[in-house]
Amino acid sequence: MSKKTVWFEVEEGETIEQCLERMQREGYMAAGRKEEPVFEERNGRPVPVRQCIRFKGVRMEDS
Repeated sequence: MSKKTVWFEVEEGETIEQCLERMQREGYMAAGRKEEPVFEERNGRPVPVRQCIRFKGVRMEDS
C-alpha cells in the first residue's frame, strides 16, 4: 500500500512543470505548495542562494 501523502521537491535543474509531471506519473496530484529560502554562509553572513519549492502530493484515487 502506498502512502496517501508525499512531499515532492523541485529538484535542481528541474522546472515546476516537470516536477508536477513527475508527481502525476507516480500517481499523485498537487494539493499544496511550500517555499523556503536556502541560505549559504558567505563572509560569516547568511546569503540566500535559491528557493526550495515542495508540493504536497495526494494519491489521485483518494481525491
